[in-house]
Amino acid sequence: MDFDIPSELADYLAELDEFIDREIKPLEEADDNIRFFDHRREDARTDWERGGLPNDEWEALLREARNRADAAGHYRYPFPAEYGGQDGTNLGMAIIREHFARKGLGLHNDLQNEHSIVGNNVGLLLMINYGTDEQKAEWVDDLAEGRRGFAFGITEPDHGSDATHMETTAVRDGDEWVINGEKTWNTGIHKAQYDLIFARTSGNAGDGDGITAFLVPTSSEGFEVVEFLWTFNMPTDHAHIRLTDVRVPDGAIFGGEGRGLGVVQHFFNENRIRQAASSLGAAQFCIDRAVEYAKERKPFGKALATNQAIQFPLVELQTQCEMLRALIHKTAWQMDTYGAFSVSDKVSMCNYWANRLCCEAADRAMQVHGGLGYSRHTPFEHIYRHHRRYRITEGAEEIQMRRIAGYMFGFMNQRAPKGVRE
Repeated sequence: MDFDIPSELADYLAELDEFIDREIKPLEEADDNIRFFDHRREDARTDWERGGLPNDEWEALLREARNRADAAGHYRYPFPAEYGGQDGTNLGMAIIREHFARKGLGLHNDLQNEHSIVGNNVGLLLMINYGTDEQKAEWVDDLAEGRRGFAFGITEPDHGSDATHMETTAVRDGDEWVINGEKTWNTGIHKAQYDLIFARTSGNAGDGDGITAFLVPTSSEGFEVVEFLWTFNMPTDHAHIRLTDVRVPDGAIFGGEGRGLGVVQHFFNENRIRQAASSLGAAQFCIDRAVEYAKERKPFGKALATNQAIQFPLVELQTQCEMLRALIHKTAWQMDTYGAFSVSDKVSMCNYWANRLCCEAADRAMQVHGGLGYSRHTPFEHIYRHHRRYRITEGAEEIQMRRIAGYMFGFMNQRAPKGVRE
């Protein structure tokens, strides 16, 4: 077996690095834009006068970086060539996202807003796979160009990770559907023109079938943003929304009636491996910086790096990174070779362990750096606060472990859920 990064990917990483140095770094350093990444980052990114929403200047900067990356042909890397992409692979995305995160905080890649110069455009991914011909004609170009997007209305206040017991319902009324219910953690709803609402249309609570996804305009009568929920890492674009007798046409159904969970599971399965790679890269960044600092810092007349109390915890973290990297690359390659749902258990292993590892590495980097590590003048507190989120979102680590156990003990099979097209 060959464990080297494929030569074409290694060459592409070099091309991306050159693009970052030429286009993105100068933009990051212009007009005091560095305030969004140095010790002022949380305050600069947050519009406290608008309830903690992302600052308009911050979002405009991210948009400019994406536009430049798109013009250079990088932003759409993972998408089919017919949509302006490079037919990028899961392995390619995993390697790129680890590479970016290992560089640390910067305009090239900032996952607090799911921003990267190599995009992870979830809406476009789903539209290509599940949109009707009419929906594709209406949406694909706008999604690719960033002119329009949709949020995800999956989680409910009283049910968290359990989507099968959702209380939001949609009832047919002639050629329309009437939707009632509440959703929480609708990320990006402050800008999204649509919300992809998941509602039960048939079956009983607990059934996997009978849940339908609807593209709902956020301007619809009866669609209400109740509040934006403040989080461990600010700003916030995570909303609690309420739908009261919201009407949408039959053509708003996305992915087929009763097949909504298959749509979101497809996204989760591919996004989890990319998220795992990002957490691995961020963990490696924390370890690298801690090692570098330990060599330079010389309390009591000798470098910190000479102390085994400093060495051994970092050795353990580095060992975990090496093992996890091998599993992520293997899993991503298997997804490309055998299908995204052929190794769902391995995807969950990569995801929950990488997210946990990143938090441990950030915490250790803080400890090595002492008081400076606790301050916002180092990036570790930001990395910790952001990646702590990933241990809960898109399937808490307990859900991921239960999923793995399901395959281990024979309660689940390694095949795509009903309604999912691999």
